[in-house]
Amino acid sequence: MTAEGALTLDRGLALLQAVADAGGDAATISELAATIGASRAAVYRLLVPLSARGLVRRDGNKVRLSVGVLRLAGQVLPQLREAARPVLRALAEKAEATAHLSVAEGDHVAAVVVVEPSSADVHVAYRVGIRQPIGAGAVGKALSLKQEGRGWVTSSGDVARGVVSVAAPVRGVPALKASVGVLSLGPVRAEVTGPQVVAAAIALTGALK
Repeated sequence: MTAEGALTLDRGLALLQAVADAGGDAATISELAATIGASRAAVYRLLVPLSARGLVRRDGNKVRLSVGVLRLAGQVLPQLREAARPVLRALAEKAEATAHLSVAEGDHVAAVVVVEPSSADVHVAYRVGIRQPIGAGAVGKALSLKQEGRGWVTSSGDVARGVVSVAAPVRGVPALKASVGVLSLGPVRAEVTGPQVVAAAIALTGALK
């Protein structure tokens, strides 16, 4: 591949990422140009192959992700689940709580893998596909945690009354905005469970690289 071709590919991928990062709000051509550091004319050119492959769609001056992205995601999700299950299994047994991996989808975060502990007499039932607004509980708030600090967040009652959540972000995996968390009935020792959740998030990052 020529240097020019590599630059075009990089800008095309950056453009697709910029459209995805806009979430539920469609991005304008001008906003996309500013985000990837290109001219409006360059953005229009880059949109042609992305539109042809069904990855994005234009609605006047605005651009959104299209259904072609679902096909790609459908290929990636099974691999993500395969990598996450052993990590979550170890976390669930160690914390004696229901462990899960949740991924951001627009303004919400959805559980894509759930592992229940085999050692606990009572545990929280949590279904794959459950969605929560970002910022409403530990699983969503973890996504906005800064690198500095303790690395995890706790919340109570966001899933159900009496249920405590502890979650940490998955860092270092390009294009993946996700968090690992546990759900427990009653109080938890955050100083113990928090580092366990962070360690699981780090282990998942390693498994995905």
